[in-house]
Amino acid sequence: VGGTLTRKKRIAKLAGYFQITLAIIGFVEVLRRFFGDEKLPDFSTMIIVSIFALIANGICLYILQKSKSKEEAHMKASMIFTSNDVIINLGVIIAGLLVNWLSSSKPDLIIGTIVFILVIQGALRILKLSK
Repeated sequence: VGGTLTRKKRIAKLAGYFQITLAIIGFVEVLRRFFGDEKLPDFSTMIIVSIFALIANGICLYILQKSKSKEEAHMKASMIFTSNDVIINLGVIIAGLLVNWLSSSKPDLIIGTIVFILVIQGALRILKLSK
């Protein structure tokens, strides 16, 4: 927080690359589960964990928006991460409901793919901030 502008941009860049790495790993996992013999995900765990994560991410996003240094690259990167997490949490809740309703793992895999596309887009936005 108290570092130089160059350091803050470097940290934002590192965060962007880290997020791209996570997105690639996540997408590979979606592909593995799509082509493998995967059992039905536990929809109740998906929903419960995502509700708690949604609450935590909502609180974090609120705190970040109240920050006085929210225009700095590292804070904007944090806001991108956190706002994406809120959207992702909602997506996982919807996927859990659809998995239960349809008795299929396909909604989880489809929403998982959308999530990782969103993560890559967020990472690219973060990398633009770091320039």
